[in-house]
Amino acid sequence: MTAQSLPLAAYERFHTQDLDEARAHIGEAFAPYCLRLTNRAARLDARMNAVTFDRTGLFSIDYGTEASITPGAWGSCFLVAVSLAGVVEVSLSREQIVSTPEIASVLSPTEDLSMRFAAGSPQLIARVDRSAMETHLGHMLGRHPHRPIVFSLGMDLAQPMSQSWLSIVDLLRREAESGGDILTRPLALKQLESLLMTQLLLAQPNNYTSALLGEQPRIAPSAVKRAMELIEGHAAEPLTVEDIAEAVGIGVRALQEGFRRHLETTPLAYLRDVRLERVRAELTIGAPGATTVTDIAFRWGFVHLGRFSLAYRQRFGETPSETLRG
Repeated sequence: MTAQSLPLAAYERFHTQDLDEARAHIGEAFAPYCLRLTNRAARLDARMNAVTFDRTGLFSIDYGTEASITPGAWGSCFLVAVSLAGVVEVSLSREQIVSTPEIASVLSPTEDLSMRFAAGSPQLIARVDRSAMETHLGHMLGRHPHRPIVFSLGMDLAQPMSQSWLSIVDLLRREAESGGDILTRPLALKQLESLLMTQLLLAQPNNYTSALLGEQPRIAPSAVKRAMELIEGHAAEPLTVEDIAEAVGIGVRALQEGFRRHLETTPLAYLRDVRLERVRAELTIGAPGATTVTDIAFRWGFVHLGRFSLAYRQRFGETPSETLRG
């Protein structure tokens, strides 16, 4: 696979035939580790492209020949390695899998790891900072996790939940490769990164799965009211459902259940409706030549203009442009 055909070609980090240089570059991206060629007569042709965000990053790596790595327990981040072609043998503590384009490997940072790459086995890797993942899990649970998160090693990419997670990775990749607008907007980026972590925690079995899927305590209307006030007072800020739940002192699923029971909606749907109301208020007093629908929509957190326009029309019976002109 050439540098041009590897994903994220515009973000090349290195291309080398030198073993020590490859070790240094990839060690800097992830953690120090041992890289060896399993065929002494083979020639290394390693390359890596990478783009990093606030709490996550995407990397594409190809060693260009048979190789093995043994980083041990590295501690700093979670990695999900999706094989783009070929075969990779992966061992993580007591689990072993053969990773192919149908089976990704989910690497937990507290477990000992070794990987053996066949020739022609490039990978697209999603990285999530360990501290960010643990904080995010705490928001979902409504309490701080006291044990390290450990995922099952193999991710079946044919499963609907895994496909949903992969679609978020693909969105980030496409935005990076096309110079998309979403990645320049902190609100949109934070929401995408949070969604990436949420979906991974729900899609891939881990030692917190039962707690995440278990019944949550019911909450009183007072907690719902506090959440509504928070949303209404901070609607222009990059709020996530985890932020709202933490601020009112309950778990995410309990908050969602409270909104469903008392308001027949969800926290994020309520946030969207508040933002739509604020957009309409600005459009109503705005001058068509002095302001634009796009600027106001972005200011209130709407990053997909097509979806925004559809939701606006469904809510108010006219397009945003019609409100502005009217």
